[in-house]
Amino acid sequence: MTSRTFPTLSTPSGPVPADAPHWNRQRGSQMPSHRYLPVHDRVPLPLAERSWPMRRLTAAPLWVPVDLRDGNQALAEPMDPARKRRFFELMVAMGYKEIEVGYPSASQTDFDFVRLLAETDLAPEDVTIVVFTAARTDLIERTVASVDGIRNPVVIHVYTATAPIWRDVVLGRSRADLKELILDAGRDVLSLAGNHSNVRFEFSPEVFNLTEPDYVLDVCDAMTTLWDATPERPVILNLPATVEIASPNVYADQIEYMHRNLARRDGVILSVHPHNDRGTGIACAELAVLAGAQRVEGCIFGNGERTGNVDIATLALNLHAQGVDPMIDFSDIDEIRRTVEHSNGIEVHARHPYVGDLVHTAFSGTHQDAIRKGLAEHRARAAHEGVAEKDLAWRVPYLPIDPADLGRGYDAVIRVNSQSGKGGIAYLLETGYGVELPRRLQIDFARRVQARADAAGAEFSAEKLWALFTESYVDGGAAATPELAHYRVDDGQTEITLRIDGVDIVHRTDRVGPVESLIAALASGGIQVDVLSLHQTSIGHGSDSDALTLIEYRIGTESGWAAGRARSVLDATFAAVLRAAVG
Repeated sequence: MTSRTFPTLSTPSGPVPADAPHWNRQRGSQMPSHRYLPVHDRVPLPLAERSWPMRRLTAAPLWVPVDLRDGNQALAEPMDPARKRRFFELMVAMGYKEIEVGYPSASQTDFDFVRLLAETDLAPEDVTIVVFTAARTDLIERTVASVDGIRNPVVIHVYTATAPIWRDVVLGRSRADLKELILDAGRDVLSLAGNHSNVRFEFSPEVFNLTEPDYVLDVCDAMTTLWDATPERPVILNLPATVEIASPNVYADQIEYMHRNLARRDGVILSVHPHNDRGTGIACAELAVLAGAQRVEGCIFGNGERTGNVDIATLALNLHAQGVDPMIDFSDIDEIRRTVEHSNGIEVHARHPYVGDLVHTAFSGTHQDAIRKGLAEHRARAAHEGVAEKDLAWRVPYLPIDPADLGRGYDAVIRVNSQSGKGGIAYLLETGYGVELPRRLQIDFARRVQARADAAGAEFSAEKLWALFTESYVDGGAAATPELAHYRVDDGQTEITLRIDGVDIVHRTDRVGPVESLIAALASGGIQVDVLSLHQTSIGHGSDSDALTLIEYRIGTESGWAAGRARSVLDATFAAVLRAAVG
């Protein structure tokens, strides 16, 4: 069955499964899902009992950004030397201590960048430089030549795909043949760089997650034996989910199997490199660390081929949000984003976790109200406890971390559109203009804002809200607006001169407040106004602020709100009453 509106779609019209509950009426679709095998039919999963579900993340793993190599390979326009250098300097400034800088045998640009690091002091001495190469003699030779003379610690990272379909379709090698190819590459690396005390080795069985566990374990153990992995000179075994094909718990089981069964485990740094083909790369990495991984390769904000590498910024800030030091500085997230966007030529999505323009923003009225109250409680609690707001335990609804941790203010936390409620509107007026609205006025104004937003289909800034507020409650109404021609308050006596329809009316009272006197003067001119409540606030802060009086009034059976603005409280109050008089 096709839709007239969407003729390219075929609405599912197959039978409702016989075992479906009565409330689930989904029907079978035309999607050819039968073409794909579940992971359990594609690769053995030997782990029957696992311990990772009972563990907690209590410390950051070693982060290894691969933006300059893996991320760079995924760009339509690879980074030029200037962008690559700026990106590297950003990583160093953020505190990364191991950085994969390139694939020097794949391009002259990458080779030259590695030589730049060798010939300058661009890399601080405690930063480890990682270079990447395929398991081929000529490529290994070129890679080793690129790092010649580097004083920093160096990791030479060798990879080969090991999964059956890659062996059969891409490489045309048996298990035994491929193992020998990998060991030959290991011997090449050892003979060319094994005598360099600052060089360590890394091996990635690419597509680890689709490789038979017994085979990948055998190959990895052979490499750590060849390279003589020890705690003093550990070997990195990096186990990539090169193409994500299962739920994150499966990857965690695979990692825990390796963690439990690897030989020379104390001489191995167990590393993971999740991709994001299923959109669960972050979960894969977190569960893999629970399962025994000590090192995570990925990209800042997750760039990478297809759907990307795992986002190591989000991973780190997830730890921060749980009270764990990420060991990386994100205190100016927008500068980090600008640099990454400049280097990659890819904009970060507005809803990207932590860094997107809208991730700390609420449009929903109920969310806004909760955030506004939470921020107010946070300020009050800090004042009560005598500590700085930035040091106080964070517990504001809908905001998992304080935006200030990332160098952001609160000006964009609440933004108003047609979905917003009184809380968000009140928050913007309070933060933008210092105006505090009573609850019933919040409700009245929210209706006006929603009607205007619905009609315009646009977002309301604080400036637009203030303009609508002024139009609705402060500015004069009908042409016959009563005018206060003159007033005098002296020793308990009040004299008011009103001009109504061009006629002056003078009204004097004794021992009556000025507001009551004005109401009586209006009544003498045939205008009946009852003031139900009166609220004083101000516009802005300090000695230059204007007074703003807000009154709830009734004329006949109709009630409403009016406001008056002036330098003095009395003038503002008189202005509010006169605004009420015209309805």
